[in-house]
Parts: sequence; structure tokens; C-alpha cells
Amino acid sequence: MIEVALVGIGKIAVDQHVPAISASRDWELAATVSRHGTVAGVTAYDDFDEMLAERPDIRVVSLCVPPVPRFSYAARAIAAGRHVMLEKPPGATLSECHALEAMAREAGVSLYATWHSRQADKVATARAWLAERSLRKLEIRWREDVRYWHPGQDWVFEAGGLGVFDPGINALSILTEILPVPVHLAEAELDFPENRETPIAARGRFRHPDGAEMGFDFDWLEPGTPVWTIEAETESGTMRLENGGGALWIDGAEAEALPGLSGEYPRLYARMAELVASGQSEVDLAPLRHVADAFLIGRRRTVAPFHW
Repeated sequence: MIEVALVGIGKIAVDQHVPAISASRDWELAATVSRHGTVAGVTAYDDFDEMLAERPDIRVVSLCVPPVPRFSYAARAIAAGRHVMLEKPPGATLSECHALEAMAREAGVSLYATWHSRQADKVATARAWLAERSLRKLEIRWREDVRYWHPGQDWVFEAGGLGVFDPGINALSILTEILPVPVHLAEAELDFPENRETPIAARGRFRHPDGAEMGFDFDWLEPGTPVWTIEAETESGTMRLENGGGALWIDGAEAEALPGLSGEYPRLYARMAELVASGQSEVDLAPLRHVADAFLIGRRRTVAPFHW
């Protein structure tokens, strides 16, 4: 069993990380670090450095804190010789992610930048299908209600919080996983509420090396049922990923998942166990590069203020 400390006990930690760790034969949740949350039966700390000092037996730190403070936590964990698992996005900037990768390499520990949506049940099937076909068109629609998914969490609208790209980067992580060739952003338009520092909606187009039409539409004010869909048209059929990669239709017929472990976070922790055992790291920053490019080249529109 690999002992892990979970840092940041919020909704994502409670709903996803804790159940995945508890159900795994590879992992034991040995401690938590949080100013507000705890997990029943698990030693709780409210000071990260105290945990590192008192628990040298804990080999892995899994970080569920927001992106802006994450670099400091990860750097301290690596300096203490711990393997580190990063929630998405892996950092607030590309530069700090590269810095962490270099730190981990020098310290001889594993660093894993996780993208949970890549582990959705039908993503691997979609990747295999697209690998054998020529893409003509692809459209992403990722629309949900921020009031439901991040109620009262002002950090998502503060600088570094990513705004609508917090969920949108999930779509970009799937996109960069299923496409057989890399693409880059060609244009974007970002809607900033006049009282907020990050966008609440965004649209954009990609440049595909073979000329396929590709675009995205992200919105954080979608009422009712969320829309998490990627639709692709090829020279020999169509594909539609829905429910964030949990459902897949090919030419109108529902497709099966490839065999293997079920569940996004169980798969993430299984992969982390492999990386620790092999002494390797996995830090793919392609989704974050698309977000950075959107902030660099995107036209900015000021829209109505947002209030909870």
C-alpha cells in the first residue's frame, strides 16, 4: 500500500479522490491537510509543513488546492522528497509547471499532471476510432452553470482561477487526447463580466494541419442540464462524445468502452501507482497551452456583471 496525503478537502476531494483511494488496493489515505475539511478516521492537519515534517512515511502528496497556491505546495513536497499528484489544471502558469517538472527530475521523484476527463469511459474508444480516419470537422460545446458547480467560490473568477476555462480545460484535455495530430488555437473571443477578472464564456477556432474545421463554445451560465459534447465528422462517418466523455455514439449507434478499470479517478490513481513504481513522471501541458493561447490572442468583450 502506498500512503498518500490529500491536500485541500473540498468538493472534488470528497466526491472523487477519497472514494477512489478507499476503493484501491494500491493506496491508503494516511493524512489530510485542510483549513476547513476533514475525512472521518483519517489524521487531519491544518498545516502542510507540519504534515511533511511529522509524516516522512507518507510517500505521495495529492494536491486538490486551487491552481494559484498549488506551485508552492508542490515545490515544498518535492523538496521533502515526496511524489506529487496534481489536480487539473496542474498550475496557474506554464512556466511554473515546467519548473516543477525540473524540480521533480532533480529530486528523483514522480510528478503527475492529471487530466481526469481523459479517463472518462469512452475517450479511449473515440481516440482509437479517430486514429484511423481523416477529420473534416470537429465542434466542442461545453456549457454548464457555475452557480451549481462552484457555488460561492470566488477564486474561480479571480486572476489565475481560469473562469470558464476551469471546466473548458476538461474538453481541451479530451481533445488533445483523441486527436492523432496536434492543433493550435487560431482565434478566440472571451466574455469578461465587468466585475470579474476571468471570463464567463469563450469561443474559438483551431488550426488543423490538414484543414479540418474545428471550434469550441464554452459557457458558464447554461441553465439546466450541462452540455459536455464533442462532435466530429470524418470522411467515413461521424462521432459524438457526450457527458464529458462518458457516452459515445458512432454513426448514430452507441459504442462500447474499451476493457479496463472503470472510473476517472480510479484510473488516475492506478496510473500514479505505476509512475511511482517506475520512477517516472507524466506532465502533459497541451490542454493548458490552449488556455494560455486563448488569453494571449483572444479578443475581450466586457459583459454584464456576475453575482452569485
